[in-house]
Amino acid sequence: MEASTDYPRVTAGDGYAVAHLEDLGDGPGFRKVRKGLDVTAFGVNAIVLPPGIETGFHYHDLQEELYFVHRGAIEMEFGDGSVQKLSEGGLARVDAATVRKIRNVGDGDGRVPEGEEQRVRVIHDISKEQSG
Repeated sequence: MEASTDYPRVTAGDGYAVAHLEDLGDGPGFRKVRKGLDVTAFGVNAIVLPPGIETGFHYHDLQEELYFVHRGAIEMEFGDGSVQKLSEGGLARVDAATVRKIRNVGDGDGRVPEGEEQRVRVIHDISKEQSG
């Protein structure tokens, strides 16, 4: 395995890859963990959300997601109206078809794994149009 030219700070060896979240991008937004570490058996990404920012409601066709809060605090709002707050170390499993959005309710950047970037963008844009 060779280090990706897209992620020069990733260290790759024979059968492994090692990095820090900051090696996969700067500032708010998605970190493509799967691409950066050359993960092929499952999907994994990370997202950095500044205080007060939310993803907008979204769902997936097939992919169940596991959310892990690395730093900060988030609220997850589900399509049934329930809201769960997760702080550092918090975990949530969400079925693919379950509608959800994530909101950073902490004082600093919230860092959580997240699904496919394009799906979130499209659904987020649709939810903004519907609420506006």
